Amino acid sequence: MTSTHLEALASENGLERVGARPPFFRYLAATWHRRDFAATLARYRLQASMSENRLGLGWVVLRPILNAALFGTIFGLILPDSTRPDNFVPFLIVGFFIFEYFSSTLSGGARSIVGARSLVRSLTFPRILLPLAVVIRQLVELIPMLIVMIVILIVLGEPITWWWLMLIPVMMLMTVFNTGIALITARLTVHVRDLTQIIPLVSRVVFYTSGIFFDLEKVLADEPTLLTLARLNPVHDFIALVRGYMVSGNPIEPFMWWIAIGASLVTFGFGLVYFWKAEERYGRD
Repeated sequence: MTSTHLEALASENGLERVGARPPFFRYLAATWHRRDFAATLARYRLQASMSENRLGLGWVVLRPILNAALFGTIFGLILPDSTRPDNFVPFLIVGFFIFEYFSSTLSGGARSIVGARSLVRSLTFPRILLPLAVVIRQLVELIPMLIVMIVILIVLGEPITWWWLMLIPVMMLMTVFNTGIALITARLTVHVRDLTQIIPLVSRVVFYTSGIFFDLEKVLADEPTLLTLARLNPVHDFIALVRGYMVSGNPIEPFMWWIAIGASLVTFGFGLVYFWKAEERYGRD
């Protein structure tokens, strides 16, 4: 009996090739069925990272605070007053805390498959659960970050308004965007391992083009083309939306919502299909 006949016989009896990529919707169903695995993996990795450091989860909050203090001191002295944003310290705090959520997901997603090769090669499960576990972990870490950010803004004198509740839908939308980013980078680093060395550089480029410590509208006022390109950066728009609702003196433009929504849906949809397409290759490359 030839291999073709054997494959046909196996198919007729409901047997599939080991590691074969299932149809898309069946793949999504299997992912949902095993969602507890992603949540448990995220919890274990969070607990492991906390046990490695004395401050544990405190570093999740301290990291953006220390970065804000460092960059705020340096660029607060370098930047001229004409380009310095209004309410500079609250402006800076929001920028660093929101960007930390993106950068941690970006780097974690890039390592999600290549850093778990033994698990991928020894067990059969939808590989998408690994980058999803990264997103879940970062989402859990985001909660204390946002609480501390809110406390800092209150201490700095920002008035509490009902608009602060808009933080919830903005961060939900950013989570959708981050999930797509994690899926894309997870597959890319499987194909080209050297990309794990470039990811920090990519994160730094996004950092400097997202207006973390300067107002893009003021700095690029004489460069309309560059300003337009900067506005198309979804990370900038997520940060700008949070600032607009929580930091006085930062207006919100409608295009920010459109770019944030469009980028989230497109990135998530593309990332989902892009990752699924290479399901058979994970653990083999």
